[in-house]
Amino acid sequence: MKRIVFVTLTLVATFCLGFAFKTILTTKNSKMKRATGIGGIFFKCKDPKKLTEWYQKHLGLDTNPYGATFEWYEGADSTKKAQTQWTPFPETTKYFEPSAKEFMINYRVENLEALVEEFKKEGVTILDKIETYDYGKFIHILDAEGNKIQLWEPKQKSSV
Repeated sequence: MKRIVFVTLTLVATFCLGFAFKTILTTKNSKMKRATGIGGIFFKCKDPKKLTEWYQKHLGLDTNPYGATFEWYEGADSTKKAQTQWTPFPETTKYFEPSAKEFMINYRVENLEALVEEFKKEGVTILDKIETYDYGKFIHILDAEGNKIQLWEPKQKSSV
């Protein structure tokens, strides 16, 4: 009789611990931040240099060889500077492939490695491996309609 009670209590305790552990993991993953903002807008055009000059002249964009960078502050924290990139590409670029669209959006994300692991579990199409540069980490995925998306985890900067 003692053995049956012991086995039953062990099974109940194991079930409860397993359920609690699964709940903790599920809650943690469901609260994971995904996209935190737009990191950039990239689009095809006939003459990127000419179009960049037009935007500089007529809209006052502070352009650079990559287009223009808009700087802003993350929320109310005036110590966390962030940026959004605007870049015209040649209409013949293959960089947006396999998407056939004329644009690609870059989304800012947090913890890119963990996000990619979640995407693998969810069956999201991942086009390449995470690449790291001095300004952050990047990877490309496809959305449900085959649009190429660039994900960017910016390198942390905390000074103005």
